[in-house]
Amino acid sequence: MPDPVSGPFSPAEEDAWYAQLPTMFGAAGALFTDTAARVLLVKPNYRAHWSLPGGILEHDEPPHEACRREVREELGLDITPGRLLVVGWAGLEGRRPRPVLHFVFDGGTLADATPIRLQAEELDDYRFVELGQLDDYLPELISARVVAAVRGRETGTTAYLPWPPPPASSRYTM
Repeated sequence: MPDPVSGPFSPAEEDAWYAQLPTMFGAAGALFTDTAARVLLVKPNYRAHWSLPGGILEHDEPPHEACRREVREELGLDITPGRLLVVGWAGLEGRRPRPVLHFVFDGGTLADATPIRLQAEELDDYRFVELGQLDDYLPELISARVVAAVRGRETGTTAYLPWPPPPASSRYTM
């Protein structure tokens, strides 16, 4: 059936068409650095590894608003997310039943005296980490997103990072 927006279909036909479409999860996070260009990472208490501040989009929530909400909840910072730096896609893995589309926005550079208030229900710690040490804290998937986000901030580009990554000859940025 073609897209119901372009034709005269009954509500039941439209419902049936939308019900058969594939779905995915969405997540949004922010890249923050300090004045020494170190990356802010957070340690969720429900994972073995560190991550960027951020989380899952709520129903019908735009990614930039999810980023703002998650940063406010997790760090106590009320920001307007900057430019989109990375769009990451990760396929099915483990028990996750759907792919995830992940958006990384520019959170900016935090002044040394910026107060960070961790969300105790979800986070155990935070720290600023040198780019060369990312692999000590992050899985390869997240480390690649962070490196691409830093590069995108410097070059004014937005990277698309599917996971697993395609062969080097077919990689591209938006």
